Amino acid sequence: MVADLRPLAAVLVSVVAIVLIVVSHRRPNLREGWSVLAALGKFGIVASMLPAVMSGTVYRWSLYESTGIRFLPGVDFALRADPLGILFALLASFLWIFTSFYAAGYMRGLEEHAQTRFFASFAASLSAAVGIAFAANLVTIFVFYELLSLVTYPLVAHNEDNEARIAGRKYLTYTFFGGGVFLLAGTVMVYWLTASVNGDPTLAFESGGMEALATAAQAEPGFAQAAFFLLIAGFGVKAALMPLHSWLADAMVAPTPVSGLLHAVAVVKSGAFGIARIILDVYGPGLIHDLPLDVPGIGEVGLNIPVAIVAAFTLTAASIIAMRKDHLKRRLAYSTTAQLSYIVLGLSMLHPYAMVGALFHIPAHAFAKLTLFFCAGTIHVETHTDYISDMAGIGKRMPLTMGAFTIGAAGMAGLPPIAGFVSKFYMLIGSGYMGGEYWIFAGTLLLSGVLNIAYFWPVVYTAFFESEDRHDAKPVLEFPRGGIFESYGAGAEGQKEHVAADGGSSSADRSGSESESESDAAESNPAPAETNNSGATDVDVEDDDYDYAVDRYPSDADVPVGDHVSAVDHHGDHDDHLTGGPPAGGWPRHSPIGESTWLMLAPIAIIATGAVVLGVVPDHAVFLDLITHIVEGVFGVDSFDQLQGLSLEEALEVMSE
Repeated sequence: MVADLRPLAAVLVSVVAIVLIVVSHRRPNLREGWSVLAALGKFGIVASMLPAVMSGTVYRWSLYESTGIRFLPGVDFALRADPLGILFALLASFLWIFTSFYAAGYMRGLEEHAQTRFFASFAASLSAAVGIAFAANLVTIFVFYELLSLVTYPLVAHNEDNEARIAGRKYLTYTFFGGGVFLLAGTVMVYWLTASVNGDPTLAFESGGMEALATAAQAEPGFAQAAFFLLIAGFGVKAALMPLHSWLADAMVAPTPVSGLLHAVAVVKSGAFGIARIILDVYGPGLIHDLPLDVPGIGEVGLNIPVAIVAAFTLTAASIIAMRKDHLKRRLAYSTTAQLSYIVLGLSMLHPYAMVGALFHIPAHAFAKLTLFFCAGTIHVETHTDYISDMAGIGKRMPLTMGAFTIGAAGMAGLPPIAGFVSKFYMLIGSGYMGGEYWIFAGTLLLSGVLNIAYFWPVVYTAFFESEDRHDAKPVLEFPRGGIFESYGAGAEGQKEHVAADGGSSSADRSGSESESESDAAESNPAPAETNNSGATDVDVEDDDYDYAVDRYPSDADVPVGDHVSAVDHHGDHDDHLTGGPPAGGWPRHSPIGESTWLMLAPIAIIATGAVVLGVVPDHAVFLDLITHIVEGVFGVDSFDQLQGLSLEEALEVMSE
């Protein structure tokens, strides 16, 4: 372990950026330039530590060693850059670079208010996320975990309307108060347990598990079990494990860059990362396996089994819910809930192969899901279209965006050669080696892959294989069984109105329906509307409300309202919620480079390419090598080859030697 300032510098570079962003509030180009420079600086600092960390070096900075200040006996506020921390920090800092460009294009394209606050909060969020990555013990990770909830609240509530405030309060209630209380309670119990061994408490992470905790668990197994589940629940809130998940879908009211990086990388991944810390560096696979629960009527089961069951249920249920969501970002939100549970399920199976798959799914999901959110945001900026049922034929209007969306969707479904295939393949191998009751988890993984295709394929099909004047409701979206052939919305005279994909009214009735926040307290206030000759509903607003073009071509949002097939203000209070659909003459054709501004298209193309590279050459993309190094450290072997072909019991025997 080497004393070094770089872990601290990686955290503080964003803090410096906050000051510069606020000072430059009157100069937007300079303000956003600081965001890009901070992202590059953060990534450079993290990347500079990677080679030595891969060789076994751990960089550490300690407040006590620097100033003599200590929180509690045996507890120091300390940062350390180890392989697991580098994995999360490298991913978050790398993706922040491209998100900075995308956010500039998005916020300018919609002429959003409070942009200085937005970029300052964004920088603070990345600072907290890297603090979580480099936390050296449970107290330090708790501090940054709670800080992340606080600094992301302004981003979730950015719109400042009733829906955003409700979503923000719910977000804080779940993540700051709920998750924080669980995490703090578990931390206190671990502190007490380790102090009971020899009076020398510790909360420091140790690869493979804390020895003092393993010793204490033999004397106090009940308390050790309770602490484990409290810690998992605390991090499980941000990992969106059911039933602690509902904040995530409501938080999609935030601007798309927030939904992308914070809800596909930093915030939700901090929960999954925290669970990885608990399983790998606090309890360790050996203690979790050897500290079984006595379940009446079943017998003894490992602590990992209840966690695996919750994860398997979450990924299945969330996938089914996603199938019924017509709002694109909400469908992506429930997809995120499901995909995060892949990580938790793989970790909780404890087998080395399953762990590799779970940890590799952290970057695999990040690249693919960030691509999907970026695509959804670009569609919103350019066309104000948020509902899948309004996207028929949009592939010719936005070929690059929808092509990248297809790549991201394939990654989420685990189709080769996208990165999601590699992570899920490793998890399937791990469940196969486990055998016995673990085959049910293999079946869950396969079923979820089918469900992923079921809720992503309709989006791709609607965009590329349907036309604006004839598009049908897919059976996977519509009930009763069999689907409905006629198009969405109130059709020609004599046709019946149909149920939309969310189970509510059709697109023609959306202006009078409840807000998509699904909150009882959130009420929609539709603008006066009239029905055009296509049967859809138009909002009676001025043409200037659609002046959001961000490239050299006029945005489809500039088309007069009366010529839109559908343009409904679902909330009645913010223009950036306007949702549209194709103009009366159909979507105009654009070349891939002309469908939006380069600030948004370049990040989409780069991140989608990254998802493919991770799937085609994972051995040469750093992350897989780093992950195998993490697993080697957990099981105490020099090479991952020593773990190949072993059952979990055999791997644990190798670990104990």
